Amino acid sequence: MKNTVPIHGKGRDLLRASALVCVAMMSIGAAPTGSAPRFTHWIDGTTPGESETQVQRIDVDTFVIRQSVRTNFEAPFLYLLFGTDRVLLIDSGAGGLKIRPTVDRLIADWRARHGDRPVRLVVAHSHSHGDHHGGDAEFRDRPDTDLVGLQPQQVAAFFGIRDWPNTIGRYDLGHRVLDIMPTPGHEPAHIMIYDARTRLMFSGDMLYPGRLYVPRDRFDVFRASAVRLAGFAKTHPVRALLGAHIEMTTTPGQDYPMEAAAHPSEHGLALPPSAIDELEKAAAAVKSPPEIDRHPDFIVYPVEPKPV
Repeated sequence: MKNTVPIHGKGRDLLRASALVCVAMMSIGAAPTGSAPRFTHWIDGTTPGESETQVQRIDVDTFVIRQSVRTNFEAPFLYLLFGTDRVLLIDSGAGGLKIRPTVDRLIADWRARHGDRPVRLVVAHSHSHGDHHGGDAEFRDRPDTDLVGLQPQQVAAFFGIRDWPNTIGRYDLGHRVLDIMPTPGHEPAHIMIYDARTRLMFSGDMLYPGRLYVPRDRFDVFRASAVRLAGFAKTHPVRALLGAHIEMTTTPGQDYPMEAAAHPSEHGLALPPSAIDELEKAAAAVKSPPEIDRHPDFIVYPVEPKPV
């Protein structure tokens, strides 16, 4: 990677140890209520020497990390949410790089701005597919860190969800309470996380600009999750949904080829709250047997069930 600012000695070593992080810092937490976060251009595999990660800031306590498609074709998005006592990392990436240096640097920067305040890291997952917990091993021996399990019962126990998937857990990061909503269907342990402070819904693989994969024998579960999501949104203002991938182009209804090595003309990351109602209607209208159902911002995509 070619650096735009010369870095020498220890600075160069730190840069390399930080997995070639590219940071585009934005302050959009003060955006008007109802407006989606605005991001600069994401790394998309189209530029030679693209950095392995890119960070953009939603506000001073909320960060988005994108993993380069050059390290893994899934190119997932990870989210880091700070409270006064804990910081939540949603997903640990798809592997193919070291993700912890990026996370540790963001935590160190946040602590430096808060008088070196101690903060405990919680590593959780939108769900248990491998492209969302590929970096877990990097955090197992990290001090002051909790690593949430990957099974529904483990997720429910950690977040205090008493009746999976019918009730919602609440988790306090310290003056920042999150709603943890079970949304199985795509995968049994899938959750969405709602942040009342930013009015953002972190929607994982349940709803994002891409192919919403659903096993053919799990559409009833997926449909029920879509109904619960729509019901939640009726009583909680959602500014936008931020998912775990981008697989759609700027052409409505058009996705990239499977395992595409680059994403030119990429759809925006944020989906509007109207996508929730569209998903509920799409789930209700699924045919038997299910068929691929294209919408401007996402595709409901049936797949064969995986062996247990």
